[in-house]
Amino acid sequence: MRGLTGRVAMVTGAARGIGLAIASRLAEEGAKIAIADINGDGAAHAAERIGGAAMGVRVDVTDTASIAAGIAAVVERLGTIDVLVNNAGWDKVEPFVRSEEATWDTVIAINLKGPIACTRAVLDSMIERRSGKIVSISSDAGRVGSAGEAVYAGAKAGIIGFSKTLARELARYGINVNVVCPGPTNTPLFHEMAGGNEKLAASLKQAIPLGRLGEPEDLAGAVAFLASDDASFVTGQTLSVSGGLTMI
Repeated sequence: MRGLTGRVAMVTGAARGIGLAIASRLAEEGAKIAIADINGDGAAHAAERIGGAAMGVRVDVTDTASIAAGIAAVVERLGTIDVLVNNAGWDKVEPFVRSEEATWDTVIAINLKGPIACTRAVLDSMIERRSGKIVSISSDAGRVGSAGEAVYAGAKAGIIGFSKTLARELARYGINVNVVCPGPTNTPLFHEMAGGNEKLAASLKQAIPLGRLGEPEDLAGAVAFLASDDASFVTGQTLSVSGGLTMI
């Protein structure tokens, strides 16, 4: 165990994919899990799969009132949130010159404002207790860019800058803030974005030094480390989990 026994971890966008793998891993490490997702039924089903003290709660990360209500429900049932994992994300792959303002707004609201709002909502109690772990899921697109994902890459880069600044501001309170950047990962969202283009997956596998797409569990292990006491002296860091696709 990594010292997560009895701690409360809230993972956004955790009804499936990377978020579900993270929630499952943190539960295995002994944490009490809140699965927050805009798909309330999906969150409830995911919590049932995990079992134990896991609970599902509907949270729209673009709506501060929804975030506040979700956190209140988690605190009432599980206790004060010790670990926040900002995982919820969404993208639409298309050339920037063909994209529309409505898409920009949605991408930024989910991928950047959402983590900012969720983080702000848990900070007061973490500061009061002088303890807490915040891990946000960015993307290697935010580090090196990605064709067809200009606004998404901008939002994910924003998470990195936001987290580094928070790490400096919150270190005095014993709060660790870090970022994990997935590379191409075998998730439902990846396949939805690929639109059934198997050649894309094959070409990515060839470009990745370790020769395969990432799996959600690969990200879960990195997050479990950063959420644990093993990473008590790690803050303001950005970790790529990409099979070597990016080395920066």
